[in-house]
Amino acid sequence: MSQHIEIEFKNMLTKKEYLHLITEFSINETMIDTQINHYFDTEKFQLKELASALRIREKEGKFELTLKQPAKVGLLETNQELSKEIAFAMLQGVDLPNGIVREQLEKIGFPINKLQYFGSLTTKRCELQYKGGLLVLDHSLYLLKEDYELEYEVEDPLKGEIAFRQLLQTFHIPIRATENKIKRFYNQKYSLH
Repeated sequence: MSQHIEIEFKNMLTKKEYLHLITEFSINETMIDTQINHYFDTEKFQLKELASALRIREKEGKFELTLKQPAKVGLLETNQELSKEIAFAMLQGVDLPNGIVREQLEKIGFPINKLQYFGSLTTKRCELQYKGGLLVLDHSLYLLKEDYELEYEVEDPLKGEIAFRQLLQTFHIPIRATENKIKRFYNQKYSLH
């Protein structure tokens, strides 16, 4: 169980740009992991209204519950490991387990009993150390859609932004407005209805 501030820069990529970066950074299949994000909110999207998100991440047989909330800089991430049984129970509609995530939601008076599972997004991810930060290349698949994204997680937002913009310029990638995965997931989910 832990909490930390996440500072990251994001940019959507075309498939061609993604494949070019894979080649330029000498990434092979063994460097790419698969993870599945399972998303939760209330029917009225009360977490979304708070600019927050709740997910279970499934990776390498491990399950982690994460609450993301706005912070002064970046996002406050609250993480809690789950057993496979508890994770699967949540997907079947069982209440949020006790722990730090539930405590964070209770602090803000959030109606935990109204949470429901909305679906999942699968990401093929490669992570590399780059200029003092973590460079992440993602290929995500969800709801009959796929997209490509570049993320850069840093400690120092000013140095991070400079390094990220330089990287985009080096590879002639235009800056694109980029929503986070959960927003893209919900946008796609409701465009299908």
